[in-house]
Amino acid sequence: MAKRRLTQRQKERINAIQERRRQQVEARAEQALAGTEIEQACKGLVITRHGQNLAVADNTGAIFHCLSRQNIGQVVCGDRVVWQPTTKGEGVVTALLQRETALVRPNFSGEERALAANITCLVIVLAPEPTPSTYLVDQYLVAAEKIGVKILIALNKRDLLDAAAEQTFDAKFGHYPIIGYPIIRISAKYKHGLDPLIVHLQRETSVLVGQSGVGKSSLVMALLPNIDIQIGRLSESSRLGKHTTSTTTLYILPQGGKLIDSPGVRNFRLGKLTQQQLEYGFRDFNQVLGHCKFSNCSHQREPGCALIEAVKKGDIHQQRLNNFLHMAKNL
Repeated sequence: MAKRRLTQRQKERINAIQERRRQQVEARAEQALAGTEIEQACKGLVITRHGQNLAVADNTGAIFHCLSRQNIGQVVCGDRVVWQPTTKGEGVVTALLQRETALVRPNFSGEERALAANITCLVIVLAPEPTPSTYLVDQYLVAAEKIGVKILIALNKRDLLDAAAEQTFDAKFGHYPIIGYPIIRISAKYKHGLDPLIVHLQRETSVLVGQSGVGKSSLVMALLPNIDIQIGRLSESSRLGKHTTSTTTLYILPQGGKLIDSPGVRNFRLGKLTQQQLEYGFRDFNQVLGHCKFSNCSHQREPGCALIEAVKKGDIHQQRLNNFLHMAKNL
């Protein structure tokens, strides 16, 4: 069945309804502080989603099986919502609260879809094998810069690196910390081998991204030794059963922080970007943007191009400019 398109007036009406519900829950919160009676409506955090079925945690951490009203838009893991209890352990989500961030990518129809909401840290996982790609890393960096979240590059399986492999990796990625993107080396094979990662994940809502085979699943298992307990509790409370192991799910890290495990964040494509948005997605370009001789400079071979001059001076790495030009071609 073809997806029904909403008219602008219908969209405005839906947005108005949601805004009214948001204001109502805020008013109820104020009444609660004043000691007056309130209706049973509250805010919650979406732990996982399967179709219209949601697992929503309240402010005590208790999990409820909720259904989502169709007219509030697509709700994803990490969203904060307004929900109304119905029967014991169940409820209905009536409004979607404003997102601070959303990791999105286009589907096969070109529509941008959120993968996870309200993340604060994007962890790009690399490994000796498969061979790390600077192009894929730069795609992730552009996406993270666009939504304004912290960025961490984690070289996993460092136990497999010999001296020659270390040198090769440093030659390829050594300029990233200079730009401002920290790189840590980790391994679940060593005692305390994940400590550098754990420190960065504390107090954050993080998502791991990277190529298949870099060890994201192994990292999740190592970071969450109690994952079976969390999945069991989640399945029992929400009655979503096996779906909790195959959909994007938010977990509480024992050392502090939250981790969103998404089986779908493996390959990545950038969504709709303007040339300017792409330029500002390259942090190291910011110092020279606007200084080209021509205002419509494509940064390929124009005389007086500030980016090309910066590459010649060593202020910008040649590979970063190459990756930018390749992405610009696909805008």
